[in-house]
Amino acid sequence: MHRKIFQTLSVVCVSMMLLGATLARAQEYSADMESRVGKETMNAKIFVSKDKVRMDMGESLMIIRNDLKVSWMVMPTEKMYMEQPIDMSRAPKVNKNFDGELERVAMGTETVNGQPAEKFKVTYVENGKEVSVYQWLADGMIPVRIEALDGSYIMDYKNLQIAAQPADLFEPPADFEKMQMPSLDLKSMMGL
Repeated sequence: MHRKIFQTLSVVCVSMMLLGATLARAQEYSADMESRVGKETMNAKIFVSKDKVRMDMGESLMIIRNDLKVSWMVMPTEKMYMEQPIDMSRAPKVNKNFDGELERVAMGTETVNGQPAEKFKVTYVENGKEVSVYQWLADGMIPVRIEALDGSYIMDYKNLQIAAQPADLFEPPADFEKMQMPSLDLKSMMGL
């Protein structure tokens, strides 16, 4: 079971790292999210409500609560969840502005996944490095696509539904067991 949890966490962490940091502060919506890194694709359903985000990823889901400074990895089949402090560098980009944004250059308008969107080239600082991506915004606020300049990764929001989201989406189920995050001994994993 711990191996399955570790694999799930690995997939979530990799996809979250690629999606960057920041929670929406005004718009509420849901969408089907598809992120692609090289040939690997991850699909999820995302729900956003101000400073809360939920991503349903098949056998697990992640709830990020910026208001509480906590995130939960929920595993419905095991009826349990793990809690950890928020690492904003792994939270999905769900609004217009990027933390550490240096420059935003307008590049015109395009239709993305059926949504009219403004295209921007955005440069920001993440983990001490300057990063540039293309970003397409629908309704002036919602990123319907983020793509690396070199095409190495892309994140798309499809079937965008702008509407208030139910509060219970952003809580772990009350009858689920809270489990401690497994500690990873990197030295033993590396054979040191």
